[in-house]
Amino acid sequence: MMSLECRVPPLLLFGLIVAAMLGWGGVAESNSGAGWWLAALLLAVLGTVFGLGGVLRFRRQGTTVTPLHPEQASALVTGGLYRLSRNPMYLGLLCWTMALACYLGGLLVWLGPLLLWGWLSRWQIVPEERALQARFGDGYADYCRQVRRWC
Repeated sequence: MMSLECRVPPLLLFGLIVAAMLGWGGVAESNSGAGWWLAALLLAVLGTVFGLGGVLRFRRQGTTVTPLHPEQASALVTGGLYRLSRNPMYLGLLCWTMALACYLGGLLVWLGPLLLWGWLSRWQIVPEERALQARFGDGYADYCRQVRRWC
């Protein structure tokens, strides 16, 4: 049986989950209050900061952002937002799905962020961590002890 580890590009998964969320929910009148709009806006901004900030840090350090081949990483990125989270790009995607859930309203749409978190945690992050541990050894182990997986 084929392993699902690092097989589904996270942006594709994100797009599929967003499409499902749009099908599951409509903008609920009960969530039209300023609190939900503000939460959605804050989460969208946080998602942008973490997502784009993570990509830019990778680019600055000259390493690959390709999530399907973590063994190709040429540098261990530990600065910037990577001092707060080992996975700011994925945290950005998660924040965006939570922003959409706040905007759409209803309980069913919250399956989207939950599915994204679960899939990324098991099928993307765990194999990435194995590859980075093999590639960077004690440096990566020290980093993992200092910085949380998500935040």
